[in-house]
Amino acid sequence: MTTKRIYNFSAGPAVLPLEVLEEAREHLLSLPGVGMSILEISHRSKPFDEIIEAAEADIRRLAGIPEGYHVLFLQGGASLQFSMVPMNLLPQGGSADYIVTGSWSQKAVKEAKRVGGVKVAGSTEADNFNRIPTQDELSLDPNAAYVHYTTNNTIFGTEFEYVPEVGAVPLVADASSDIFGGPIDVSKFALIYAGAQKNLAPAGVTLVIIRDDMLKRTPSSLPTMLQYTIHAENKSLYNTPPVFTIYVMGLVLKWLVKQGGLEAMARLNARKADKLYAAIDNSGFYKNPVAKSCRSWMNVPFTLPDAALDEAFLKGAKAAGMVALKGHRSVGGMRASIYNAMPESGVDTLIAYMADFAKRNG
Repeated sequence: MTTKRIYNFSAGPAVLPLEVLEEAREHLLSLPGVGMSILEISHRSKPFDEIIEAAEADIRRLAGIPEGYHVLFLQGGASLQFSMVPMNLLPQGGSADYIVTGSWSQKAVKEAKRVGGVKVAGSTEADNFNRIPTQDELSLDPNAAYVHYTTNNTIFGTEFEYVPEVGAVPLVADASSDIFGGPIDVSKFALIYAGAQKNLAPAGVTLVIIRDDMLKRTPSSLPTMLQYTIHAENKSLYNTPPVFTIYVMGLVLKWLVKQGGLEAMARLNARKADKLYAAIDNSGFYKNPVAKSCRSWMNVPFTLPDAALDEAFLKGAKAAGMVALKGHRSVGGMRASIYNAMPESGVDTLIAYMADFAKRNG
């Protein structure tokens, strides 16, 4: 058994900042001034009130959230939001526009169709999702209940470099895999949601940022736990929330503030991604299938000249202290997920290994 830290390139649950893990470990048996583990305290207690309120305050501070938005800590991941969004925002007889850029937006469409009308306003499926549609390619309905898109696609390694212009129609974003990877103008959105297990926390909590006027759309006939209104009214405490995960999220948020905020994270993430893409493009050995203007900062897929080399590559990477580089089963190849908490030294180690592997197998 090893106690040495290795580089975890998993797409999620993903790497967390080392100092966050160290602080969580230090306080796991007893929170300062509490005498109990975070795993034991009540979600109705004053210590947890302070934890969740501090997390919300840091979210608002980091993202510059304007007045008129609620911050919710929910459960069920982005997958539950695929259903909750149309259940709450899509009126009977209405229709919503969806921009389809990968597997997760396809799943969002599937769930929305269970609720009401859906129109695909843009899709790059014909291009095997290797790019993002341009604004001019979008066919948007000015009477749509909302427009939904996925900001970053973990499987295919694409990312929106722009926020779609949707006029007066509410814009909804699944930002699960790139949230807080850089600055975000929340004022452009009616609702943003994100499973936290990639950039913000361990698995178990879903962040939802929702504009006040969207809460008025929630039908009272919805089951209680599916109503955004209920969660907003109860400050995410209608039921027992994922206490430990919210606690760790709070630590991650403080770490982000300490790093200099989202602008600083954007500079770091761009530097990590740029050097990894350059190593791929200049290798003459590896290939990245994504259009250069649409490449993700967070998830970098690449292929080897011969798939028969894949297992040897992964085995060698593990021996060199790197894991979870295997690409998604639906596309194959490799994928390096380099979220906020992936240190630059991890990317440098990967690049050095890739160069050595190419030299030995080219």
